[in-house]
Amino acid sequence: MYKKLITPLLYPNKQIIIGGNRNYFSNNKIQFHGGVHRQPQVTKVAIEGIKNIIAVSSAKGGVGKSTCAVNIALGLSSHNLSVGLLDVDVFGPSIPLMMDLKNHEKPFTNEDNQMIPLQNYGIKCMSMGFLVNEDDPIIWRGPMVGSALEKLLRQTDWGHLDVLVCDLPPGTGDAILTMCQRVPLTGAVIVSTPQDVALADVVRGVNMFKKVEVPILGLVENMSHFNCPHCNESTHIFGYEGAKNTAKKMGINFLGDVPIHLQIRETSDSGKPITITQPDSPQAKNYKNISKEIIKQLEIINNNENKENKQPNIIIT
Repeated sequence: MYKKLITPLLYPNKQIIIGGNRNYFSNNKIQFHGGVHRQPQVTKVAIEGIKNIIAVSSAKGGVGKSTCAVNIALGLSSHNLSVGLLDVDVFGPSIPLMMDLKNHEKPFTNEDNQMIPLQNYGIKCMSMGFLVNEDDPIIWRGPMVGSALEKLLRQTDWGHLDVLVCDLPPGTGDAILTMCQRVPLTGAVIVSTPQDVALADVVRGVNMFKKVEVPILGLVENMSHFNCPHCNESTHIFGYEGAKNTAKKMGINFLGDVPIHLQIRETSDSGKPITITQPDSPQAKNYKNISKEIIKQLEIINNNENKENKQPNIIIT
């Protein structure tokens, strides 16, 4: 029997809390306090039922990361995988709009007080945008962000998933650090435009994931070029193959590129992603090909882990 999840308005004051005087993630009266906290030693704990967790990241904002994350999730689903999508950007959630769940009622909870993820296009979704009113600001300090993400991730009934795609916020801040330190990420996908100002941040982002020992699945070049709809001439507005060359220089995989295209923007803004609404279009095929490359990298990582964990054969004669 499912219970409807009721979320009061945010109530910012000196003791910043989620959902007024009561945390809406559970029936317990849990409060997230601001202030300085000593960072505890944390252990990465697997989430039952989820085989792979991948982070879609961009060190620079405005490069189309969320659009890529949504279409990658749908691309993975088109390869017969069960897929979930977690919106890690608690301050600026995009998943409700892009997955056409913006006006959906708030998630229900099951008998174990876990939230039931909203679904569309066969993808299970969870976002802070499902839990607060659209125009309400979220005014939190870093430790509260980490605690909220833990709730979104671990108090959601994901069921069985082959892949959980996590749409990270831009940069290398608290939310990303929480995911890297507390969640057993299978790997990270980096999204960038070809221009130098974005690629400089990509290098920092890649090095950050390496420091926290998260494998890099590869780099996606978004907005790689623009094809004129009248003469079909290709223009490289943000530079030519910048992300591809950076990937080669850093020794990481180049997963593919996606052009600037009006229909990608229109379908994303309308909550009808191009991978679903125009599955045979060249743009949708780009996302599906990128998804196929991600699957290959996941298989390599999982096979290597299985070899490392395999017990040696001991023969006694």
